[in-house]
Amino acid sequence: MDIKGVIFDFNGTLFFDTHLHNQAWDIFLKQHSMELSYDEKNKNIHGKNNAEILSNLFSKKLSLGDIERLSIEKEDIYQSLCLKQDMKLAQGAEDFLEYLLSKEIPFTIATASDFYNLEFYFEHLNLARYFDMSKIVYSNGKIKSKPNPEIFLKAMDILKINANQTLIFEDSTSGIKAAENSNAKKIIIVKSTDGNYDEWNHQIISSFSEVDKSMFVNNCR
Repeated sequence: MDIKGVIFDFNGTLFFDTHLHNQAWDIFLKQHSMELSYDEKNKNIHGKNNAEILSNLFSKKLSLGDIERLSIEKEDIYQSLCLKQDMKLAQGAEDFLEYLLSKEIPFTIATASDFYNLEFYFEHLNLARYFDMSKIVYSNGKIKSKPNPEIFLKAMDILKINANQTLIFEDSTSGIKAAENSNAKKIIIVKSTDGNYDEWNHQIISSFSEVDKSMFVNNCR
């Protein structure tokens, strides 16, 4: 398989934090007299950017100021929950990233997280060991939300690879659909929750140690 570059989703993929986002949303929603089921959060929240999530939740067009204020309110809750945990990347992720570096295989992150959380991750997960922040594609208020493939297509452009050379790691329904819509050569689902992936015809892993590195053999320098 001619894989020339790798794109990682982040939340629920490189960082197993879906349960923390769910807790944070539950707290946030309760403060605003709202409630969503687990399935509703999986369908309407995970993989999407805050601007779309919040506009849908409040059933109106919010101003940029409202979106920023509400986003920070929710992410402050989320970050406080993260700091109560032992923050670390997903099992096997560091060894896999080291492998990609050693073989000079380009990779980056394409995430629905905004810059507020991205800075938090770089500080507390020491992402600068592996990633160039300037090459990460994140929710900047302009990129269309998943399942639109724009975020992955921009990441491909940054890595200077074509879709038929790309491996994407994803976990959420909207993210997997976005990866499919990007026409990526290979998609691997990272199972970080007890979610059901029966509808998908993609490889499923729970640890990056399960990744078959033979797909990169012909590309190694």
